[in-house]
Amino acid sequence: MSTPMDIHGIMEHLPHRYPFLLIDRVLSFEPGKSIVALKNVTINEPFFPGHYPHHPVMPGVLIIEAMAQAAALISFCSQGTKPDENTVYYFVGIDGARFKRPVTPGDQLILKVEILRNMRGLWKFKAVAEVEGQVAAEAELMCTMRTK
Repeated sequence: MSTPMDIHGIMEHLPHRYPFLLIDRVLSFEPGKSIVALKNVTINEPFFPGHYPHHPVMPGVLIIEAMAQAAALISFCSQGTKPDENTVYYFVGIDGARFKRPVTPGDQLILKVEILRNMRGLWKFKAVAEVEGQVAAEAELMCTMRTK
C-alpha cells in the first residue's frame, strides 16, 4: 500500500484543474490494484447554483467523472508516469452505471476504484462512490491513454 497523496501530488498526476479537478486527496493506493480517493463536496461548487437552486445535488455525470479521475490517477501511478502535453486520457466506455443516493453539499465522496484489467493500453475498472459508507454511484469504466 502506498502513502496518501495530497492535492500537489494529484496535480502532478492529472492534467485537470479548477473547476474540473474533482479529487482533493488520495487516501490510499496500491499500484496495479486499487485506489481510494476523496472529494469534499462544498456549496461553493460551480454547478450547484444551477443544479438545483432549491435542493443542490451533485450531477451524476460529475460523480462518474470523479471516479474516472481516480482511475486515471491509479493508471498513471501504476505505470510510474505523469501526463504531459502529448498524453490524453480518454473515457472509452461506461457500463452498468447506477446512482443510489444523492450527493449534496457537505458530503465527503469516497471514490474506490479497482483495476479489473489492462490489455493493450485499454484499462477496465470497477468504480464505487460512497458517502458515509452508503453507495452513491457505481459503474465499470473503460479508459485509454493516447499520445497526440
